[in-house]
Amino acid sequence: MKNDIILKQSCSLTVRESLWQGDAMDRREFLKKIGCAGAGLALAAVGKQASARQVDEMPKRVLGRTNEKVSILGLGTAPAGEGPVDVQEGIKIFGEAIDRGVTYIDTARIYGNAEEILGHLIPKCREKLFVVSKVSTDNAERAERSLAESLRLLKTDYLDLVHIHSIGGKNIDRVLAKDGALEYLLKQKEAGKIRFIGISGHNRPPNFVRMLKTDQIDVIMCVMNYADRNIYDFESKVLPEARKRNVGCVAMKVYTGIKGGFRNHRSGYIGCVTEPAYLPNAMAYALDLEGVSVAVVGPYTVEQSIQNVQFARKYKPLSNEQRTSLLEHGRKLAPSLGPRYGAIT
Repeated sequence: MKNDIILKQSCSLTVRESLWQGDAMDRREFLKKIGCAGAGLALAAVGKQASARQVDEMPKRVLGRTNEKVSILGLGTAPAGEGPVDVQEGIKIFGEAIDRGVTYIDTARIYGNAEEILGHLIPKCREKLFVVSKVSTDNAERAERSLAESLRLLKTDYLDLVHIHSIGGKNIDRVLAKDGALEYLLKQKEAGKIRFIGISGHNRPPNFVRMLKTDQIDVIMCVMNYADRNIYDFESKVLPEARKRNVGCVAMKVYTGIKGGFRNHRSGYIGCVTEPAYLPNAMAYALDLEGVSVAVVGPYTVEQSIQNVQFARKYKPLSNEQRTSLLEHGRKLAPSLGPRYGAIT
């Protein structure tokens, strides 16, 4: 019963969008469309003014050549999944973001129980979400097993986007081989199991560029923040190539990651590198980058999930003064961080 209540609360996005499809919709059609919540709640909201809807609306951008409009904030699921939190708490954390208009959902088979948690949420709102997972291998056979398990846990028969993950740590020749991960994903794209193919990772920008030059990549996700631009610098090494090919760009680690890096993913209480006062500007830095459509942020708690949404809704491009100040802070911070995600080249 408790899970049922949580699930009913976790798809109000569907309700909100249904309410504003026009007065011509008759009551029966309307009730068919509200799916995720009680009819009484939905009908009570019909009389709200359009201005109220604008307050609740999450900004969206087109994700490169996918031509999909997605929320500028992406829900990262690694922190909670790897934490790990229990399923009921995970439903609350992820549901809060979805309720508030986040449509870009980023997950992976390797993120602990994240896909299991999302499997309680996605079926209720599937048509409203852009669901992304990953295969963390260069090999077709292993990629097939990973994708099958992701589809099972997420309770969907297709994914909008699948990344070849940690591309910086891969042997690109193997990825591109006849029995490699890219060839397998291309076949799944033809079969309709996935819609788009991406690459994601934290290091070795040259590997990203080589993959982009295959012209088979629709989206990239890489580390881009005000401090790591002084270390990995995906901003100048990869973004121009992606923009040239109209490849969708997603920024991750926009808060510069958790203190200590990967080894502390199960210790969310340590906190992220970016101090609280800098968080809104750190998100703005990523969203200000030309070509970037989404900033993926992974919350550990319900409070963080809500806070990230608030930052995204209030997003405005940084002023010259704000940008200069933030970049100076990042320049001073970078030496203490170093290449913690692996080799640069």
